[in-house]
Amino acid sequence: MFENLTDRLNRAFKHLTGNSRLKEEHIKSTLKEVREALLEADVALSVVKEFVHTVQEKAIGQAIATHLSPKQAFLKIVNDELVQLMGEANVGLNLKALPPVVIMVAGLQGSGKTTTVAKMAKWLHEHEHKSVAVVSVDIYRPAAIEQLKTLAAEVGANFVESMITEEPVQIIEKAILQAKKQQQDVLIVDTAGRLHVDQVMMEEIKAIYRAAAPIEVLFVVDSMTGQDAVNTARIFNDTLPLTGVVLTKTDGDARGGATLSIRKVTGKPIKFIGVGEKIEALELFHPERMASRILGMGDILSLIEEVERKVDKEKAQKLAQKLQKGQGFDLQDLRDQMKQMLNMGGMTNLLDKLPGMGLPPTMKAKVNDKELIRSVAILDSMTLRERYYPNIVVNSGSRKRRIACGSGASIQDVNRVLKQHAEMQKMMKKMTAKGGVARVMRGLQGRLPPGILQK
Repeated sequence: MFENLTDRLNRAFKHLTGNSRLKEEHIKSTLKEVREALLEADVALSVVKEFVHTVQEKAIGQAIATHLSPKQAFLKIVNDELVQLMGEANVGLNLKALPPVVIMVAGLQGSGKTTTVAKMAKWLHEHEHKSVAVVSVDIYRPAAIEQLKTLAAEVGANFVESMITEEPVQIIEKAILQAKKQQQDVLIVDTAGRLHVDQVMMEEIKAIYRAAAPIEVLFVVDSMTGQDAVNTARIFNDTLPLTGVVLTKTDGDARGGATLSIRKVTGKPIKFIGVGEKIEALELFHPERMASRILGMGDILSLIEEVERKVDKEKAQKLAQKLQKGQGFDLQDLRDQMKQMLNMGGMTNLLDKLPGMGLPPTMKAKVNDKELIRSVAILDSMTLRERYYPNIVVNSGSRKRRIACGSGASIQDVNRVLKQHAEMQKMMKKMTAKGGVARVMRGLQGRLPPGILQK
């Protein structure tokens, strides 16, 4: 996400390196490149003009704190303005109403609306501990109803049946009654999408809104459509009292124009972003964290939250105790670590969120999880005994051939995994020597939020 913009901004900021203070000529030349970078990212022209003007006003003649370099001072101004532009802070869902709280989801066909409904149901269950019912009023596409039914079963949401012979308002009334009877906390309504905005669609969606009386009205938009996304959101906002926006496919959006424009243009907050195809790939939108990622400074808070949520703490604790006792790091441990990495979205997701690890687009294209997936397949083809005692594989050509055949890999691939394990094993031995683990843990204290290491 934002790879092109991050790369261009970082190149622009290099002009400030080596200066003793912020000078007007340096600021103007840098902002010229910032302006071009934002326009290339498909940010709305009106938004770009206002952003550049505000940054210039704040930067020129600013008294710089002694502990900040000119580049750091300028970065801080840009970061603060990016946060303001995207909404200052996360605006969560309003769930303070008598159940079932109705959430209505609207958007064009192909924006990822139905998948977002399922993702949101899963998010509400896992993060807010809510029971969720879902219903589709898309009477024009039977496949959309079936898709939601399948996804609802996958995420454990209660699916309210609907048929193409029913009227949308009739479906809504039935769904609300059923959700009340079953004591569901939330009802999410998936409305019909269209290939384009038309008057018939808008009249129908207004009727659905009146029948549903939703607390939240969320507009789902494909971030990769750039300015089209912003324009469509504006039209929907003129028709419906939107309460927020969900941006989908942000993992494939290297530009980021919609993310930077939509709040300013519509006045509605971005509440969620879709960060992948997996059903759990939905995140709350935090403007301050997104600004940090755009400027190549990572998103360590989101990474910590992801670790807290997805890492198997019991396995991690057992591994730590095992290493502290001087026991070796075996292939089973390596397999567990690789699976945890994949569960957290893989290497690309991790590198996106680590400070200083923002990669240029050319490098990022080379970073993928195919090798990680292949390595897990190789480890899965081993017996438990082989994973616990790696040397019996290292010293046996026949075992390597069997493992390679079973995983669809080559013997060279098997050797690569074994070499990777040997290197990690050496690193673990160094860490555990003379209380190394304890030293590492003590060194982390103060660098992470309170309580993280004790959990």
